Amino acid sequence: MNYTCVICHDVFVNTRVEKPVQKTVRWGILATGHIAESFARDLELTPGHRLAAVGSRTAGAAQHFVDDFADDDGARTHASYEALAADPDLDVIYVATPHSRHVQDVMTCFEAGQSVLCEKALAMNATDTAWLVAEARRRGLFFAEAMWMRTNPAIRRAREMVLAGACGQVGMLRAELGFAAPASKTRLWDPAVGASALLDVGIYPLTFAHLMLGEPTKIVAAGTLSDANIDIAGGATLTYANGAVATIGWSQVACTGDSAAVAGDDGRIDVPARFHHPDEFTHTHDEVVRTISAPRSGRGYVHEIEEVGRCLAAGLTESEHLPLDETVAIMAQIDQILAQIGVPPR
Repeated sequence: MNYTCVICHDVFVNTRVEKPVQKTVRWGILATGHIAESFARDLELTPGHRLAAVGSRTAGAAQHFVDDFADDDGARTHASYEALAADPDLDVIYVATPHSRHVQDVMTCFEAGQSVLCEKALAMNATDTAWLVAEARRRGLFFAEAMWMRTNPAIRRAREMVLAGACGQVGMLRAELGFAAPASKTRLWDPAVGASALLDVGIYPLTFAHLMLGEPTKIVAAGTLSDANIDIAGGATLTYANGAVATIGWSQVACTGDSAAVAGDDGRIDVPARFHHPDEFTHTHDEVVRTISAPRSGRGYVHEIEEVGRCLAAGLTESEHLPLDETVAIMAQIDQILAQIGVPPR
């Protein structure tokens, strides 16, 4: 069966990955909302990984989730996040709660000795993000932000080409992502649960710029706030030590073009909509346009699931493709942008 995203209306094909994994990775999923459902669908498609347990605030919600997404009768249900974290038969827990709960929920898992893949954004600010990273390192636990775009095959290939000089000296980068958020999506409008267009969608163009150009030397941002003082749309210009300039945009009140491009003095890479989970991109050089295909599996979460499995099998506590230091650096950029826009510290 194929699935359609209720927000962006993309159709995602359920293609099973044929890459074998020696040891089955037993996943716990903490929370049962929309993002957890998307992750669980791709977990079903990933050989060597299975949904072993689900934690929710109610037993009924956990059981309903297991009934829908567990591929065997052995998946356990827990009527609290604490009970899930205490489950001894798990290899890693995927935390899928809103941003505002991440510190609390990740620490619940850490204190129970559990490795964690936490949905982005990792926390509400750079200070909390750095603290969680330090706690994971102190405890020797695997930890990563679920920035699935970083593990997308097309994004990884595009980055490899940019770093190898396929565009020459990069001078410009552009990336935007946006959609019209319905009023019924409380998570996207309520500051009490961490609502922020930058944390929700703007983090993608910001991460794309970091992947291609590294750390900026200066950021200048502007945006629009709601009556509740959350950012609902914005843009930023980032400049870099080598002279490159990146322009990024994000919105939860406008259906943007959702594409990205990296341009240099000897070529250009164009990533089509929606650029944060593409199946292909084009490379232009000497007026010749070449399409590079790198299809994603499922909706795209398969690749981050596989990466976590690779790290666990190798005994790694951090992923080179989901680097914690870069997660902290990008959160510091987010803090700076939100301050410039006028969002109160959180």
